[in-house]
Amino acid sequence: MTPSTKLNAALIDVAMGRASADLVIRGGKWVSVQSGEIIPNTDVAIVQGRIAFVGRDASHTIGKKTKIVEAKGRFLVPGLLDAHMHVESGMVTVTEFVRAVAVRGTTGMFIDPHEIANVFGLKGVKLMVDEARKQPIHVWVQMPSCVPSAPGLETPGASIGPKEITEAMTWKGIIGLGEMMNFPGVFMGDKKMLDEMSATHAAGKVVGGHYASPDLGLPFHGYAAGGAEDDHEGTRMDDAIARVRQGMKPMLRYGSAWFDVAAQVKAITEKKLDSRRFILCTDDSHAETLTQEGHMDRVLRHAISEGLNPMTAIQMMTINTAEHFGMSREMGMIAPGRWGDVLLAEDLMNFSADVVIAKGQVIAEKGEWQVKLPVVKYPQWVKKSMKMKKKLTAEDFVLRTRAGDGAEVEANVIGVIENQAPTRHLKMKVKAEDGEVKVDIKRDLAKIALVERHRATGKVIVGLTSGFGFTRKCAVGSTVAHDSHHMIVAGTDEESMAVAANELARCGGGQVVVLDGKVIGLVELQIAGLMSNERADVVAKKAGTVLDGFKMCGSELNNPNMQLSLLALVVIPELRISDKGLVDVTQFDFIPVLED
Repeated sequence: MTPSTKLNAALIDVAMGRASADLVIRGGKWVSVQSGEIIPNTDVAIVQGRIAFVGRDASHTIGKKTKIVEAKGRFLVPGLLDAHMHVESGMVTVTEFVRAVAVRGTTGMFIDPHEIANVFGLKGVKLMVDEARKQPIHVWVQMPSCVPSAPGLETPGASIGPKEITEAMTWKGIIGLGEMMNFPGVFMGDKKMLDEMSATHAAGKVVGGHYASPDLGLPFHGYAAGGAEDDHEGTRMDDAIARVRQGMKPMLRYGSAWFDVAAQVKAITEKKLDSRRFILCTDDSHAETLTQEGHMDRVLRHAISEGLNPMTAIQMMTINTAEHFGMSREMGMIAPGRWGDVLLAEDLMNFSADVVIAKGQVIAEKGEWQVKLPVVKYPQWVKKSMKMKKKLTAEDFVLRTRAGDGAEVEANVIGVIENQAPTRHLKMKVKAEDGEVKVDIKRDLAKIALVERHRATGKVIVGLTSGFGFTRKCAVGSTVAHDSHHMIVAGTDEESMAVAANELARCGGGQVVVLDGKVIGLVELQIAGLMSNERADVVAKKAGTVLDGFKMCGSELNNPNMQLSLLALVVIPELRISDKGLVDVTQFDFIPVLED
């Protein structure tokens, strides 16, 4: 909410010295992202959570009750903003995500809860919106746009359309429309997609983009013409250049498993494009990444290491983001009228926040919380998302073939690409044996199965995958399976796959690793099968057992559990699995697992 007349009067009175500030920061180096300067010997005065004065000397704003924070020459940096992210990817609730990242300097997040929307629909989104509004930092919600992400190719637990989008645009806390993943629907003129974007624009809010194809021809131009205003799916320098030229804001992401900054940032460092049109974000961050490496502070350090100067990198996660969402009167810079979101840091090149001030109060010092976070009670319905028809057996994970014994069959195989969301469509020759096709560890050929969990249909779709590097009899399972979030299980042994699936059903969802028929890694995610209400460090330790389990199974991928979670994402090329079959995303159609 922009300042009222009453608040403006209070800000003016403090700036003029007619009233005292609530908090004054003294003697810092002002990182003025709006002018691109670093200005020494700067004071900042804050009242009612807002900045009233920024200048050489704020002594005229100090009264008996004013709290003083001595900067001692440290940099004064605007609070860092994450322009696009999914809280659910951290496997924790909004509150616990905030607990993990705000102490590191994140004071604003633009979240897209389309994971819980795929499980519980509008009421799941409302749950996240209500929790977001209670936080000591700014958490804005983008209304999920594509539930299901690709109609006809998958079956989510709920659906959202123009009617729900129009309603949500009236809610406090909704900042715009989440990533428009059904990009073929946009360039083919699908009415539902166009109506959702029109409802967003009618509300004066931002439409998030998601163009996951490498094709920069007419489909890309059609998508840009449809009204998406940003995009985080680029992986190449040419992707970033094409988007910015078409008036979109390229969001360069650096999450736990998506390393897309290095290639795209060359559009700025080498091609000299205007950096003010570029934004940095995380998209998906694992709990372990958050607790061990950081959040937007981690992105900042990485962006600088890839050749950006610190001022440019900071602009790309503060003022650029705020301006994009129409929030520059509220945040994104240290300037009068804006929220008092200020970080104190010794070094910009190797950034770490010593003090975090959000909404005008010191919320953290040296990584320790100084204020209490809200206590949120979750309704029982959100913990009952696992709807299974029966207990699964090894037989459910057999891949049948009509080919005769010893016959070679061509298989369509999902190829995993480390640290990237796209997959490869591999074609591999496999042998029929007793009416089925089995795994081949020597060729890194494993099974991938999707187990329906929203309507208790009992359906299990079995396919093949390559790239995990499994070397033992094992299985890995997850109910975090973008975007419909059915249960997904990969493995080299049908018995272990059944054990993994049944364990997830028993614990209410999560991620599990089974080796030689025994559970060796487990993180329970009872909230929608996606999140835990335990602290991020606790969840990270449990998730660590899953990552360790992958290694014990032979996989050496970086964050393989996040790679697994995307194998059902039917809007990113090239090959995916859904509850309806194997999907060729380049054609947006089903293909057989076996060409038999």
